[in-house]
Amino acid sequence: MTSTASSMDSTDTRQGQAPHEQRPAWQQRLRRFGYEAGPTSDVRERLVPSYTRPSGRLWAVLGVPPTLADRVTRWSAWGGPLLVTLLAGVLRFWNLGSPKAVIFDETYYAKDAWGLVHRGFEVNWDKKANDLILATNGHVPIPTDASYVVHPPVGKYVIGLGELLFGFDPFGWRFMTALLGTASVLMLCRIGRRLFRSTFLGCLAGALMAVDGLHFVMSRTALLDGVLMFFVLAAFGCLLIDRDRARARLAAALPADADGRVRPDAHTADTTRLGLRPWRWAAGLMLGLAIGTKWNGLYVLAAFCVMAVLWDAGSRKVAGARHPYAAVLRLDTGLAFLATVPVALVTYLASWTGWILSPTDGTGGYLRNWAATDGKGGNWTFLPDWLRSLWHYEHQVYEFHVGLSSPHTYQSNPWSWIVAGRPVSYFYESPAPGKDGCPVDAGEKCAREVLAIGTPLLWWVACFALLYVLWRWLFRRDWRAGAIACGIAAGYLPWFLYQERTIFYFYAVVFLPFLCLAVAMLLGAVIGPPRSTDTRRVAGATGAGVLVLLIAWNFVYFWPIYTGTAIPIDDWRARMWLDTWV
Repeated sequence: MTSTASSMDSTDTRQGQAPHEQRPAWQQRLRRFGYEAGPTSDVRERLVPSYTRPSGRLWAVLGVPPTLADRVTRWSAWGGPLLVTLLAGVLRFWNLGSPKAVIFDETYYAKDAWGLVHRGFEVNWDKKANDLILATNGHVPIPTDASYVVHPPVGKYVIGLGELLFGFDPFGWRFMTALLGTASVLMLCRIGRRLFRSTFLGCLAGALMAVDGLHFVMSRTALLDGVLMFFVLAAFGCLLIDRDRARARLAAALPADADGRVRPDAHTADTTRLGLRPWRWAAGLMLGLAIGTKWNGLYVLAAFCVMAVLWDAGSRKVAGARHPYAAVLRLDTGLAFLATVPVALVTYLASWTGWILSPTDGTGGYLRNWAATDGKGGNWTFLPDWLRSLWHYEHQVYEFHVGLSSPHTYQSNPWSWIVAGRPVSYFYESPAPGKDGCPVDAGEKCAREVLAIGTPLLWWVACFALLYVLWRWLFRRDWRAGAIACGIAAGYLPWFLYQERTIFYFYAVVFLPFLCLAVAMLLGAVIGPPRSTDTRRVAGATGAGVLVLLIAWNFVYFWPIYTGTAIPIDDWRARMWLDTWV
């Protein structure tokens, strides 16, 4: 059987030959004796690989009839991810309103969101507002004077939607982050399935994120980073679907030979236009919402744009293009740019609509009247006042971000994030025995803490998975590994530019989904390819299964310090594995 790669390498020199002449010489000689080479996989399989299916031997061992086995396989494409998502949702929504407190930076975002959905801009709250909100279940007057805030409004609108639905209380302001956290698990299952062409590995990646402590805590807290993670992951998923559809269109355009096999064709690959590609426009929208949540979405935009261009070039190269990058530049780059950068920019500006439409007489959003007061004159007066005021506001925010260096107890260096070196305590109380859930026989006081820390064993395994992914990308040229590495790099590496800034470990939740994909890829390698012997597969599956169970146990063990459950102080100390966690 000839290899697909060898036939592709010689496409240009053999383009017009008859099918039998395209075979290697030894096969042509054997044709005289009635020999016919077995069918080789055509280029369609390289452009759009098929999804793996469970071995028939597995169904036979389980006693499942072939018809039912086929039906289960088809249903599992959505059934598996939905079951994993159900587990994630139950965990995240269980007792969501506890602790009934304003924890960590909820003191900013929960109140900013409430002001935003009612006034159109953030407002200044009294210092005692938190106690009043909790005591009255959110029935408090909303201030009218504008507040200076340093993050765009999208994430706060998302939090505010939950408050409008369920009230201005802990459950209300955590509802949407819990919903997006649950939905992100479903997305990751489906993204992993499409990336690896395996429902099992996709569900494994989603299950790993479902039992990660950092993702769990961020899904149950009204902070912006979980919202940012959702939009980043959604953008990646949109680009992945776009990649498959573009390659399918290329495969459909390629000519087939007399045997029905599709061969690479230079002319087709160099000239075929791939249309408007709506999923790429959807990715631009998601990236705009990401930037509208926190500015570090800009780095993700840049990284994903480069990744998408490389994907397009790789697709055209597989299809037979002589000059794939020139073809991409000529046929794809223009629309790709329009679908991402301008769409993201328009989306970002649209997110400021409430601020833009607020009054300009000094009673509107912060600095909304700047262009009409302090900003009069200059070289940019031809621009609308709202745009000049917004630009001035954004410039002030930029200077705040780059100059933020106030020390904080829980700040950390990004070098420590990958090993969960310095988590962040969102909430801590020391109830006496018999109070706030502390057992009567606890002896001394108890501890109630919500600690934003990833499931340690998962993150430590992810360190090795990251090395494996980099090896696969650099030395095996595996595009899947490159895509995972891109997602991690986009969310992680930019923070090394700001090591003197006050930054926190929970920012890492943005690239956590890609770490879970890396671990799933590593575990897939541990299990072994389908062509492996039964002994190899059983040994690999056993090892991978034990590791996954240990990660799940690790999550269960740390459950009390993820949820603020009161436990005896000695039990709390037992969970502080590193001195830096205290």
